[in-house]
Formats: sequence, C-alpha cells, structure tokens
Amino acid sequence: MKILSVAPVRVDAAELARRRDRYQQLSPLGMEFTLEPAGRGAPGQFATADDIAASTESVTEALVAPPGGGFAYRMPDCVLDPGVPLTPDGSPVPTVGMLRLTAAHLVATGRRFGAVTRNRAIGDALADRIEEYGYGPWFAGVSVLDLDFDAIPDTGRWNAAVRTALDGFAARGVTAVVNGCSAVTVEETDADGAGDEGSPAPITARLVDPARLALRLLAAGAEV
Repeated sequence: MKILSVAPVRVDAAELARRRDRYQQLSPLGMEFTLEPAGRGAPGQFATADDIAASTESVTEALVAPPGGGFAYRMPDCVLDPGVPLTPDGSPVPTVGMLRLTAAHLVATGRRFGAVTRNRAIGDALADRIEEYGYGPWFAGVSVLDLDFDAIPDTGRWNAAVRTALDGFAARGVTAVVNGCSAVTVEETDADGAGDEGSPAPITARLVDPARLALRLLAAGAEV
C-alpha cells in the first residue's frame, strides 16, 4: 500500500528528513509512505488562524491533482486534516485524515477523548474539525500546552509538557488524549493504571499518536 502525503508547513531539509524517517518507522509492514515538502504558500508554522487557513489552501492545492505512482490514499501530514473532504468526492485516490480516522476509532470503541495542542490557534481548529465530523458528544476538549514551534522535534520537552495535561484529563475520567501534532514522537503511556493490591486502579489517560494509529487502521482496512 502506497500513501502520498505533503507537509503542512515549510521546514528545512533536516526536519523534513526527520519526519520522513518517523513515517518509515511508523508504517506497518507492506506500507510505503511518501512525504513531499510543503506546497506553494505554506506558512513556516501554525501561530494564527490565518496560518492554518494558508496551510489548508496549500495542502489542498498540492493534493488535488490525481497522483501517479499507484498510490492507494492521500493523507496530509497534519492532525487538522487539511483538504480532507467531509463527503465523498469521487476521486479514485481518496484523501483521508489522521484525525478523522483516530477520532472515528475512539468513538467506535466507546471512548470519550480529549486532545493536546501546541497553541490555542491549533486547539480551536482541531475542536472545530471534531465538530465537523460529528464527534462533539464524545469530545472532552483541548488542553493547550503553550509550546513554541521548536518543541516539535524535542521529544523530551513535548512529552514533559503533556504529562500534566494527561493528569487533568484523567481526573475528569477521560482515558484517551489525541496528540495534536503529527510530527511529534510520543512516549508510550499506560492506559490501564495500577493501584495498590486490593484497591481500584487509578484512572489514567493514554496519549494517542494520530499518525501511528491512522496508518495501522489503513493497513487493517486493506485486509477487509
């Protein structure tokens, strides 16, 4: 299975290589993931709603032409699912979204879920997307980490900021939290918890990597 993707923001060669390597590691056996650099008009980062709108336009333009090369899917490298249609568009190469796949899976398995994002602009856009997909009743909202763009490749810094947010969600009974950045390598967290012998296990919240889960779901779907 071959998947075509495009970066949502302009990054240097080293960061693009890091992202490509990450997808290579995440891709299940038999999947080939091609990540292209950001298209024309893409911003350098998501700092404002205007940046997100410019990125959406850029990604949509980059993916709108039917690709050659035998691709099975197009999937933007962005948890905000830019360019992903809400209704079927009749394309022989569907455009799928990692947020849509992730949220649909969590809803289908009966889980109320939240999300963490780097800043408020991204958080608002993610919440709007969840509403567009019709998953609002299952959504517990966004916790904003207030991190700068340089935190994305800094795994330790990002995951340290996330831990407090996960505790906050767990206190509300939320057990799944979507990591609101497709380019971050998240630490594995224990979703089950472990209490003292004879006492109930504490509620813990698991951080969900939307890129990892989306690729696994697409691979599983190929077998249906």
